[in-house]
Amino acid sequence: MKETVNVSIGSQAFTLDRDAYDTLRNYLDEIRRRLSPGDLETMADIETRIAEIFNERINTTFQVVSLELVRTTMRQLGTPDDFSAEPQDPNPERTTSEPSSDTPRRLYRSRNDRSIAGICGGLAEYLHIDSTALRVLMLFLILFAGLSIWVYLLLWLIIPEEPLTGRTNGGTAR
Repeated sequence: MKETVNVSIGSQAFTLDRDAYDTLRNYLDEIRRRLSPGDLETMADIETRIAEIFNERINTTFQVVSLELVRTTMRQLGTPDDFSAEPQDPNPERTTSEPSSDTPRRLYRSRNDRSIAGICGGLAEYLHIDSTALRVLMLFLILFAGLSIWVYLLLWLIIPEEPLTGRTNGGTAR
């Protein structure tokens, strides 16, 4: 004799085997951890889709959802990793050297990624783009779009060089 659980999924009532319920609950909890905390709409959509899949496969309202049906549904929806890149920790503890989101990012001339003065390397790191693409864009702007070489020289004078101890905008110590 198996224990069953009555649950509401996507505003519809279902009866699940206890092992099917535990598996589905763990699956949904893992997805919930990977979504941003206020993303209730996505969770509601996922639950609605699960209810639709269950209704397609169950013949009567008295039929119990089995572990195999839950696993088939999970395979159809995808892994929790498919819903987000990283799990969202409800109580994050900062154990890394990453600065808090309140700390403003700083723009520096790069010490490591430089061709002339490190301007393009520093801008690329600040903007999270490829430094080679930025160099090509800068060259194009100087040659064809009328951007003066004086702008580059002015940036060279204004933007400070990256500190030797590391960057304050999330870079690693060098």
